[in-house]
Amino acid sequence: MSHTPLFADRTHAGELLARVIHDVLTQQTIDSGVKPVPIVYALPRGGVPVAAPIARLLDCPLTIVVAKKISHPENPELAIGAVTTSENVLWADQKLFRPKHDARWRDVALNKAMNLAKFLEAQLIPACPQVNAENATLILVDDGIATGMTIAVAATAMRALSPAAVWLCTPVAPQKLLPWLEQWGDRTIVLETPEPFWSVSNFYAEFPQVDTLEVLVYLQQKTIGGINLCE
Repeated sequence: MSHTPLFADRTHAGELLARVIHDVLTQQTIDSGVKPVPIVYALPRGGVPVAAPIARLLDCPLTIVVAKKISHPENPELAIGAVTTSENVLWADQKLFRPKHDARWRDVALNKAMNLAKFLEAQLIPACPQVNAENATLILVDDGIATGMTIAVAATAMRALSPAAVWLCTPVAPQKLLPWLEQWGDRTIVLETPEPFWSVSNFYAEFPQVDTLEVLVYLQQKTIGGINLCE
């Protein structure tokens, strides 16, 4: 089933999301009298082009948190969980497992996802700024949420950094997923919640694969442009 695209591309979606986040931060400052210190964390690869306009508008650091879905060994498209490089793990519905294979399948699938996550992080971390997340408002961004598992497990990892708050922010997600998402962060910002919801790509006119070199360019540009903000 096709949909009318909601966004031209990831950059367009990021620009729209940036305005909403900026307005919420501004209102929070007015209400509390305390200006939050934001840091934008993107889920690579696809979350980085969305996050870049947000970090630019907020004039704050852009960095990454890497989480990978754990794929079912017999069906790579089926996510049975998600894991971060700091070894936070979130498992999906137990009905996806056959009891006699449970432990073995979990180990194989988890190790594969962990290795992929660590390999990607090793490629990207050298381009990321040094940030101090303690007492900061961490704005976690992805290009869309389908199951929510990767952004949820990433938020869990970020909690360990002692932030003031963790926000889950994305251009598009299923309406029915919002109550579940809200348990993982202090605030959830989603621009569009279309139903029926098939896949994130349906809601973008252009949704190409984002390669590692492209991500590095985004990160290096932000680091160079805001290096004093990143210390």
